Amino acid sequence: MRLRNVIYAIPAMALVLTGLSAPAQAAANPYERGPAPTTASVEAARGPFATATTTVSRSSVSGFGGGTIYYPTSTAEGTFGAVAISPGFTASQSSVSWFGPRLASQGFVVITIDTLSTLDQPDSRGAQLLAALDYLTRTSSVRTRVDATRLSVMGHSMGGGGSLAASRTRPALQAAIPLTPWHGTKSWSTVRVPTMIIGAESDSVAPVSSHSEPFYTSLTSAPDKAYLELNSASHSAPTSANTTVAKYSISWLKRFVDNDTRYDQFLCPAPGRSTLIEEYRDTCPHS
Repeated sequence: MRLRNVIYAIPAMALVLTGLSAPAQAAANPYERGPAPTTASVEAARGPFATATTTVSRSSVSGFGGGTIYYPTSTAEGTFGAVAISPGFTASQSSVSWFGPRLASQGFVVITIDTLSTLDQPDSRGAQLLAALDYLTRTSSVRTRVDATRLSVMGHSMGGGGSLAASRTRPALQAAIPLTPWHGTKSWSTVRVPTMIIGAESDSVAPVSSHSEPFYTSLTSAPDKAYLELNSASHSAPTSANTTVAKYSISWLKRFVDNDTRYDQFLCPAPGRSTLIEEYRDTCPHS
């Protein structure tokens, strides 16, 4: 036996003689994308990934009204998790388009959708979010960039209610973020998807007392959940660039779509009340 093999064998033999086993090395998270985050990086208007867009025409798809895909241009780090985002009642994808480049530049493939009708109700929007994810992973031009096991949904107003409906329908989703959500159903006890609900203190369209708060409280089967209430904000707060909404949306998606515990620092312990945040509740520590 060569000397170096003898040297390597000695500690191994010692472990056998003492009845101990060699410590297992923690496996690196294969879904981490991008550098270690900082407060500045999650609040920045753009993340570390260069992005591109592609338009999805209404006539080329079924189940939803077309949309826009935003995606990282480099696949050097592997495939990416994805998120589909729905607008609210009477709105088009332009009302949620700011999320596209912001989330894509953090390492996600994003599709913002137009709905079949601007008057579609929440459950229909939920079905359309799922149709958009199916299109994204099965036939879209960027399908090879997407990890079909790491999908999520977001939506504003009735689109937010739609994201709850989509989560109820498809428990395999990794995350959901309803934004000032509206839905006639108040109990979501069967949802098993990690869900962050973002409400607005001064919302007169979907008041938090009758929408976001009871939605959050009812999520008794969700393995993890959070409730962020924007201080002095209106129903439309998530429809334009909002650093607070972006910061916590990015952190939630990174934590649960990418299983990236580096982002726990922004979620646990819960952020305190401030000029930006009226209230924050959660289930920290995350499972």
